[in-house]
Amino acid sequence: MNPLSQNRQPLLEVKGVTLQYKTSEHLVTATYRVDFNVYDAERFVLLGPSGCGKSSLLKAVGGYMPPVEGTIRLKDDLVSKPGPDRMMVFQEFDQLLPWKTVVENVMFPLVASGKMPAIQARAQALHYIDKVNLSKFADNYPHTLSGGMKQRVSIARGMAMEPAILLMDEPFAALDALTRRKMQDELLQLWDDTHFTVLFVTHSIPEAIKIGSRILLLTPHPGQVKAEVNSLPRSLQNTPTQAALEEKINNMLFIEEHQQQAEVFHG
Repeated sequence: MNPLSQNRQPLLEVKGVTLQYKTSEHLVTATYRVDFNVYDAERFVLLGPSGCGKSSLLKAVGGYMPPVEGTIRLKDDLVSKPGPDRMMVFQEFDQLLPWKTVVENVMFPLVASGKMPAIQARAQALHYIDKVNLSKFADNYPHTLSGGMKQRVSIARGMAMEPAILLMDEPFAALDALTRRKMQDELLQLWDDTHFTVLFVTHSIPEAIKIGSRILLLTPHPGQVKAEVNSLPRSLQNTPTQAALEEKINNMLFIEEHQQQAEVFHG
């Protein structure tokens, strides 16, 4: 655990959470008795291979997928349904309403939730549009924007609600490498400005190290907690220290798992 968190009350507490979903033929266990805490103003990353239940955990925190075992609490309140205190950003580019402009998209949840009247919502929306460097495009429609710009609008929309926690499900995975790196930098700059709390899902080890302050490693399906790792100060990123941490995480996630499977197979 991050030593700075030892004497603090968690903002988000996930305790013994098992998640299941049904397909047409099977009952699938996505995660098994997962525990973790997220603290205020923290960048917490869920990292693991495809199918380990990362996105399912994010949906459960969002209130869209009830646990079959365990509890999820936000500010000590039991999470049982979606709410404006949790805003989600997905990797798809079609999250925006195509018939609304950028500013109308960002202000929409503010007005729809009754959080504030339209005039105040517009001012709030413009503030966060400026934060993601899109002020010149406030009156544009989504079809005129690039994929990266659409993701910035989605982030601005989530931030404008000023939620207790922002939930991000591989938000940059569909972007090209250069745009992805730029978006990572912009997200960190936005965090420097506002110190929001984010729960971030990725299967990229370098991205986890860059974005996260703490990283939770999940095993392959069904997802269980493998380990928790503190990330690096930004001054040590893109150095041999980062390369060593990437190798350590890769070994914990994949090589150790393969060795254990081989031991079981050979008996």
